[in-house]
Amino acid sequence: MKARVSPAASAAAARRHALGCAGEDYAARYVSHLGWRVIERNWRGVRGELDLLAWEGTELVVVEVKTRSGWGFGHPAEAVTASKLARIRRLAGQWLTEHAVRAESVRVDVIAVVLREGESHIEHFRGVQP
Repeated sequence: MKARVSPAASAAAARRHALGCAGEDYAARYVSHLGWRVIERNWRGVRGELDLLAWEGTELVVVEVKTRSGWGFGHPAEAVTASKLARIRRLAGQWLTEHAVRAESVRVDVIAVVLREGESHIEHFRGVQP
């Protein structure tokens, strides 16, 4: 038996999805302006998804994007836990294997985006470690 989802919950989920997509678009434009070459977005692996993959020179950068509509729930980057970073690293290995890509090095960055009406804020954390 399927659980019923209220119209309000469905609308809230749609807003969160749209906000996440907007944040990923913003982050992709940001790294492109840095001169990186975005090669994949929203790649789905066996146990999760990688938001952005990009080349910065010969280094493959896996970018986790966290987007919020305000500061009420803390800094967006706080949502990237050690277990989430470990999952991202496993997924990066899966992506490399499936695409038969060899990279000089692989780095995980976090881009935190806050999008509010009329304003935006982006913060970039390079080489995030657990």
